[in-house]
Amino acid sequence: MKKLVLLVLVVFVGFWMFTDPGGLASTAREGGGEGWDMVVSFFEAVIRFIGELF
Repeated sequence: MKKLVLLVLVVFVGFWMFTDPGGLASTAREGGGEGWDMVVSFFEAVIRFIGELF
């Protein structure tokens, strides 16, 4: 089942890459930016938490 889901995902991304490469790049860029913002927020929260302990 996992292999089937992975195969469908790869085929979908491949199809998207050939039909709308600009849209795929834009989505990946936006997703990367949102992911980075989440990582930054997480580490800021950890730093605040540790600062409150001491």
